[in-house]
Amino acid sequence: MYEKITGAAEYIKSKLEKTPEIGIILGSGLQPLAEEIKEPVIINYKDVPNMPFASAPGHIARFVCGEIEGKQVICMQGRLHGYEGHQPEDIVFPVRVMKFLGVKTLILTNAAGGINTDYSVGDFMMITDHINFTGKSPLTGKNDDRIGPRFHDMTFTYTPALQEIARKASHKTDIKLHEGVYIGVNGPQFETPAEIRAFRTLGADAVGMSTVFEAIEAAHCSINVLGISMITNMAAGIIMKELSGSEVNETADNRSQTFRKLVKAIIAEIS
Repeated sequence: MYEKITGAAEYIKSKLEKTPEIGIILGSGLQPLAEEIKEPVIINYKDVPNMPFASAPGHIARFVCGEIEGKQVICMQGRLHGYEGHQPEDIVFPVRVMKFLGVKTLILTNAAGGINTDYSVGDFMMITDHINFTGKSPLTGKNDDRIGPRFHDMTFTYTPALQEIARKASHKTDIKLHEGVYIGVNGPQFETPAEIRAFRTLGADAVGMSTVFEAIEAAHCSINVLGISMITNMAAGIIMKELSGSEVNETADNRSQTFRKLVKAIIAEIS
């Protein structure tokens, strides 16, 4: 695995003139943020050695590298999901590559279902913690200490200093930012109303099919993490209507400009 990671990192480095400081993984419907990157260098996943391919609807499957708010970034325009058939270690492969590129901060975004009844469709939630309900871990199997330790702490996976920056950016832009717990599930089916009631009992505020593996790996290899969910639908049973992927994408499209404004304000404050 180490050789595969470093091989991919060296390929990407060969295409870039500057070292990326911040990694950004874009969730469903949130791809347009990559269009904000100045002087972009586009690297298709299929061209990167050992890089798994993203096939989820709306995920473009490429890295976009360049500058946002004076910071050098590498943006994943399309992430990997378990429901596509990828194993957890495949899903976090690009996070490990970012580590070897020199990335210090990772911004994780996703489209999520709202469990907390104080939320509304189109709201944003900063992830303060997560519940991994997939029953899997990207760290299962033999560990390579060159990537990270065999056992690592998860107490501060979502970096407190980055959360404070996000709060300030929220106030500065006048964009409401909830704070809550994200629960990650396998998908691709949406959850049942009974599952959502159980998740609320467990303390979850939003649910989705991504993010937790990436956050686990970022903590494993000592990358600072900020997570933001866009509430694109209320979860099953809350308003008693059928859920659909088109609803998720429609909400994400409608709120994309506001989301980009918030993320750019956050990036501007990261030192």
